[in-house]
Amino acid sequence: MAYDLEEQEQIATFKAFWGSYGNLITWVLIVVLGGYAAYNFWNSHQRNQAAEASGLYDQMLASLQANDNAKVQRIAGDIESKFGGTIYAPMAALGAAKGAFDANDLKTAKAQLQWAIDHGDEEYKSLAKLRLAGVLLDEKAYDQALAQLSGEFLPQYKGDVADRKGDIYAAQNKPADARSAYQAALDAMDKKNPGRQLVQLKLDSLGGSTAAADAKPAPAAAPAA
Repeated sequence: MAYDLEEQEQIATFKAFWGSYGNLITWVLIVVLGGYAAYNFWNSHQRNQAAEASGLYDQMLASLQANDNAKVQRIAGDIESKFGGTIYAPMAALGAAKGAFDANDLKTAKAQLQWAIDHGDEEYKSLAKLRLAGVLLDEKAYDQALAQLSGEFLPQYKGDVADRKGDIYAAQNKPADARSAYQAALDAMDKKNPGRQLVQLKLDSLGGSTAAADAKPAPAAAPAA
């Protein structure tokens, strides 16, 4: 069927346009479609990674329950090396640290906590630093323990940090510093926090709040002559 004059002009215009911009449009489409395909592949890959890591994490929890520290460490190592970009990796590191600590393997416990600090998000970093300070306290490495507590923490851990500092000061036989830290912990903790009772017991064992401990009774008046 013959084209009329108007259709021929439109075809000619299209050919001219395509001749000028056809390659550019083709490459743009390739990039867009390629990016979309890569995005779908990445999402699928991430889902598969998370599913595999989740299965391993469940195995690690079962081994932790069974007090099989060797298996706990092996599985945690697999999760950290193969699925380090998933949320299960820092979770596994914290679990493996507990398993090592319960097995009195403090070196491994510290290494796992340091892994969580180096690779976890702010939540896991805060938890790991608190726990690492506790391990260092058990080793009587007081200065190192305090150094772990001197960095940045999420606001919700302010009371826990102060509480741990109080434990370190108490172990160093620095009661005034310990009282001040425990009082700071109480001030920072929510009134409904169940940990407040333990902190209060620690503070009471040192003679109560800093103000109360530092107050001295007035000397008795001398008897009249």
